[in-house]
Amino acid sequence: MGEYGVAPGQRVAIIWDSSSPVEALKDLVDKIQALVGANNRVSVENVNQLSQSAHRESSFDVVLSGVVPGSTAQHSAEVLAEIARILKPGGRVLLKEAVVTESGNNSRIKTAAKLPTALTLSGLVEVKELQKEALTPEEAQSVQEHLGYQGNDLLIVQIEGRKPNFEVGSSSQLKLPFAKKPGPSGKPSVDPATAKLWTLSANDMNDEEMDLLDSDELLDSEDLKKPDPSSLRAPSCKEMGKKKACKNCTCGLAEELEQEKKSSQPKSACGNCYLGDAFRCASCPYLGMPAFKPGEKILLKENQLHDA
Repeated sequence: MGEYGVAPGQRVAIIWDSSSPVEALKDLVDKIQALVGANNRVSVENVNQLSQSAHRESSFDVVLSGVVPGSTAQHSAEVLAEIARILKPGGRVLLKEAVVTESGNNSRIKTAAKLPTALTLSGLVEVKELQKEALTPEEAQSVQEHLGYQGNDLLIVQIEGRKPNFEVGSSSQLKLPFAKKPGPSGKPSVDPATAKLWTLSANDMNDEEMDLLDSDELLDSEDLKKPDPSSLRAPSCKEMGKKKACKNCTCGLAEELEQEKKSSQPKSACGNCYLGDAFRCASCPYLGMPAFKPGEKILLKENQLHDA
């Protein structure tokens, strides 16, 4: 069993598909079990049911797939990712797969160049091709039956890969060679010249040679002038026909519109509006309102102004 690289005591997963001859599969399982020992160290899974097998991650030292004599198993990206998941860190996968020499119309079969790439993209490393050989008549017939491929450019490729020596999501501290060594106090050492350059003491502020500027001297008469409120308005507030102030207006437009609204209240033409309806004109905007004191400010609703 040296060709499979299985050692005593290892846990092995054997993956088969519908094209695998039953007797050949049973013979392979018996040989692997005799080599690794008892205690359920060999697991046999169908390639289409592998993701539903509920194996925990890092469960197997070796995964053998498609190695049953006469098998024409195809490994999808999902199958390869699941194989990488159940392998232990540093674990090994050995698989055989029928490939075509050139890209054709059958998308189910990979090319010889794409198979190593598929293993690498699944997370495996040290991927290398071990053997490439032509199909036997029985294998060619199996490909025609199970994969529906009628071409004559098929090869059987035996390839292996390994899982990296770490788990997905693990972390490790990086040792940076350029890090400064801490000083006697445990803190990183600092260049004295640099420390002096960036140090400011109270004595420095009393230095007679230091020229301090008064911030008020930096302002001229133009800077002290009160700005025109209209100049503080945003460009959108200066648009022609704008009759609504922005929310949280700070340019004065809201106050201006409010003042215009107050000044738009109608003035009495006859001077009798405050006496009541008996003394008001037919078009008086205060019709229907109670009498009020002379000079009292009465605000009318907008609908009353429109009706007037």
